[in-house]
Amino acid sequence: MLIVPCISEFMIMEERGWDPQVKKYFRKIIGSFSLGLLWLMGCATAGIYFELGYRDGKPVIYTILFYIGMVITLLLLLRYLYNTWKKD
Repeated sequence: MLIVPCISEFMIMEERGWDPQVKKYFRKIIGSFSLGLLWLMGCATAGIYFELGYRDGKPVIYTILFYIGMVITLLLLLRYLYNTWKKD
């Protein structure tokens, strides 16, 4: 009788060979990249799709508030990433 291991057993065996520090480092890289991409997509969506990035017959206060919010969220993202990479 031929016994074929299932995929989940194979994945578990592959993960056993990873060094925990390398795994932690890759998770930091993926988390940082995904948060940065999420921030960028959110800003692009709000600025282009919802037309907050440019003034097109709207009061200028909407555009100013959008860019202020964009800078504040960028600073918060950078602070979070700095604290994440500062930890061991």
